[in-house]
Amino acid sequence: MPISNSEVDINPDIFFEEEDLPYEEDILRNPYNVRCWLRYIEHKKDAAKEILNTVYERALKQLPGSYKLWYNYLKLLRSQVRGQIITDPSYEEVNSAFERSLVFMHKMPRIWLDYLNFLIGQGKITRTRRCFDRALRALPITQHGRMWPLYLKFVRANDIPETAVRVYRRYLKLQKEGSEEYISFLISIGWLDEAAQRLADVINDENFVSVEGKSKHQLWNQLCELIAKNPEKVTSLKVEAIIRQGLKRYTDQIGVLWNSLADYYIRGGHFERARDVYEEAIQTVITVRDFTQVFDACAQFEKSMIAAKMETMEEDGATNEDDLELEVRLARLESLMDRRPLLLNSVLLRQNPHNVHEWHKRVTLFDGKPREIINTFTEAVQTVDPKIASGRPHTLWVEFAKFYEKNDQIEDARIVFEKAAQVAYKHVDDLASVWCEWAEMELRHDHSEEALRLMQRATTPPKRQVGYHDQSETVQARVHKSLKVWSLYADLEESFGTFKSCKAVYDKIIELRIATPQIIINYAMFLEESNYFEEAFKAYEKGIALFKWPNVYDVWNTYLDKFISRYVRVCVCV
Repeated sequence: MPISNSEVDINPDIFFEEEDLPYEEDILRNPYNVRCWLRYIEHKKDAAKEILNTVYERALKQLPGSYKLWYNYLKLLRSQVRGQIITDPSYEEVNSAFERSLVFMHKMPRIWLDYLNFLIGQGKITRTRRCFDRALRALPITQHGRMWPLYLKFVRANDIPETAVRVYRRYLKLQKEGSEEYISFLISIGWLDEAAQRLADVINDENFVSVEGKSKHQLWNQLCELIAKNPEKVTSLKVEAIIRQGLKRYTDQIGVLWNSLADYYIRGGHFERARDVYEEAIQTVITVRDFTQVFDACAQFEKSMIAAKMETMEEDGATNEDDLELEVRLARLESLMDRRPLLLNSVLLRQNPHNVHEWHKRVTLFDGKPREIINTFTEAVQTVDPKIASGRPHTLWVEFAKFYEKNDQIEDARIVFEKAAQVAYKHVDDLASVWCEWAEMELRHDHSEEALRLMQRATTPPKRQVGYHDQSETVQARVHKSLKVWSLYADLEESFGTFKSCKAVYDKIIELRIATPQIIINYAMFLEESNYFEEAFKAYEKGIALFKWPNVYDVWNTYLDKFISRYVRVCVCV
């Protein structure tokens, strides 16, 4: 029933039922009380939408700044148009209601988000974008974090790359941690040049922390892969300079980075430059893993070049120039495979230039090439530091001299041995081995006197007293107490010297207290063979005095056997 203007101050066109009268009276008494309006709205929730909407409009006319009223009203309006086609005029009425609400609710991000989602559902791209911009201008910056996820989702959903890129650039001014998402988006739309630039900026930013948990090393690998595989699209960065910087910074990924640089040139059609990169990589890597990665990639590249040439020849026909070029490519691949053992050896020597075993292996690889062998030996003895060498460094000198000996260059071999005798080895035994090998070489060429002279030179003591185990002294000053040298000296004296000189050598060994039980036994047998029985027994007695149990057992046993045998023969003669 209608209410007259004399009773209430409302629009005479508003109709309501009798049960609405208490609510009407309530809002007349309290027109600015939100609860009164909400009770009335709750009462009319099952009424026709026009009636319910009218109540909301009346309420908002009295309380235009009520967030609760606007939020519920807009939610109601959206539910009323749900399921209708987007060209229906009612959609525009809802849009108009949102616009009216934003006059008062422009600081409320929830209203903006609901409006924006509603516009996105209508497919109004330009209007939605402008509404996003209005929202960002209206809301305080502290609320922008609620708007950007929806904005970015909106621009990604529509195929408008230029607009999306501009939106992302604005977003990154506020939140740099979104750089990785932006880079992924740029890659997805093919803007690889800007993606590479952004990735480089991220790597160079010391304060950047990856939200995806990536390390700087992983980001660098991503950049290298991006620029290497897309040389035509990435033009604003100096690719080679970037990758070479990575070679210095990330030494555990040398092989991967070298391959990326070579791949960049291959994809750009610069095949000779790619070969130069592979060759430089092979000559500089210091681990077997990196070498294997680079060598396999290089071999695969050469094979692909051969396959491409053969395919071209089949399609277009082969000319003499094509045949010649194919032979060159085949020869290049064959040469690469033949060089592999030598290249791998070079890697191991770069890893540890003091590895004696690898130097010997390198000499073996040059079998049949005298000039290369000499150069290798020369480089080896100049490079290897005996103090930190892995292996026996004196063997390099010995094998070097033996190489000259095998080629009948005795004088050159002697020069090598002479230099070897001056090297500051870590162990006395190394120098002793050099002297012994030198003497044995002289013996092989029937130069017994020269061999004796060498042993005499090796066993000549220095002017001052030096301890054999004194590490502060050079090995040259201690080698005169080496049992290995004295043993060979004694053998040479027995074979080529006089009784007097041989006896003097054995006596010197005993005097230096370096004799072993076997040396004593040999000395005694030498004297016995020369019919100096008394001297032989004296030698046994010296040995017994020199050693303790159980080392003295062999000397005692031999002494007693010889003594008893000698005594029996004397008694029989008497």
